[in-house]
Amino acid sequence: MSGGPDRDGPHGLRTVCDLADLPFDQGGHLLVRRALTGLGPGRELAVTGRDPALTVHLAAWCRGQGHQVRPVDGPDGCGAPGRAPGGPVRAVVRRGPDGLDRWARAARAGGPSPDGIVASPDPGWGLAARGALVEEGAPAPGFDLAERDLVWADLAPRLYAHAAAAQWDPATAVPWDAPFDLPPAIEEAVVQVMTYLVENEQAALVVPARLLTRVHPHFREVVQLLAVQAADEARHVEVFTRRALLRRPAMGTSSAGGRASLASLLTEPDFALASFLLSVLGEGSFLNLLAFLDHHAPDPVTRAVARLAHQDEARHVAFGVAHLEHRASADPGLRGRLRGAVERRHDVLRDTAGLNQDVLDALVVLAAGSWEPAAVGRGHRRVQRLLADMDQGRQRRLVRLGFPADEAAELSALHTRNFM
Repeated sequence: MSGGPDRDGPHGLRTVCDLADLPFDQGGHLLVRRALTGLGPGRELAVTGRDPALTVHLAAWCRGQGHQVRPVDGPDGCGAPGRAPGGPVRAVVRRGPDGLDRWARAARAGGPSPDGIVASPDPGWGLAARGALVEEGAPAPGFDLAERDLVWADLAPRLYAHAAAAQWDPATAVPWDAPFDLPPAIEEAVVQVMTYLVENEQAALVVPARLLTRVHPHFREVVQLLAVQAADEARHVEVFTRRALLRRPAMGTSSAGGRASLASLLTEPDFALASFLLSVLGEGSFLNLLAFLDHHAPDPVTRAVARLAHQDEARHVAFGVAHLEHRASADPGLRGRLRGAVERRHDVLRDTAGLNQDVLDALVVLAAGSWEPAAVGRGHRRVQRLLADMDQGRQRRLVRLGFPADEAAELSALHTRNFM
């Protein structure tokens, strides 16, 4: 691009944009747009170039951008031979007023603060990046979780950063080749517990995966965190399955009552209630279970998969609690709805057997370490202590969410016997 003389040239032009041999539809429009950016509304730009289709493409582009254009006829380019090395003036573009610029009416997809998060993003922003200048006219995708208070937690950005940094590779983080040789009954107990963990983690994968598709992308940290949570659970399914089949060719048993308990998690459409049932109560109880397995693991592989899963689950629980604390501050009726969710789930599962007895027995065997009567007795007491620790953990989290201690104890007692 070259600038014209200070005095007005032909047609009052002060600026010339020379495209030389560059076709307009192969990058020439970038030079014209750049030249127009420096002009005020109503000012004119001479466009020169040798591409035969220049005026056709320029005219179509100007209509879409809100500018006026007129071709210049005549072999001498309106009496301005030699004005630009690209050839005679082919067209004159008058910059449209700002009101005609397609971006002049556009709004930013976010607020004035550095992070730009707003309470209620415009549905029309759709998949636009937060902070982008959004042109009107695109269809609005149906993100029904489009209110900040419905999904947010101030801890979400930090938890996502931690989650991204804490990802681990199942192939290298677990010592799969570590030598060990367990008695058949102990190995069978490990297989049964791993089978149980797999089906629970599959439910824990589906819930956040479903929720994240409903969250408005404006709340990208929440979407990212839920995506990592689903990826965490997929990784847990992998390592628990691999440990189950490491020494034996078949998985353990899956009870109807356990699957019924997990299926009840999949039917809760409310974001807060689903987070409460899965992360605060279910995965919160699993923190105790995974710590128990870490402590009583009979081999290094079992210990590693339990410990790695525990660090991920702790993050899931932290987000669930932080979100519900945020939600409760904006919704005084939330605690009543949380209580209702626990009671409804309890009523649905009232006639089911709950925890697979094979799983409970396997936990006793792992905690005992042998078949000596005294050891089995110790194993049973340790499992009872585990159940008490789960109950106390649930009560602590419920109190943190604002429930009185007696109500927290009551609700914890109603939690599913399947743990999750």
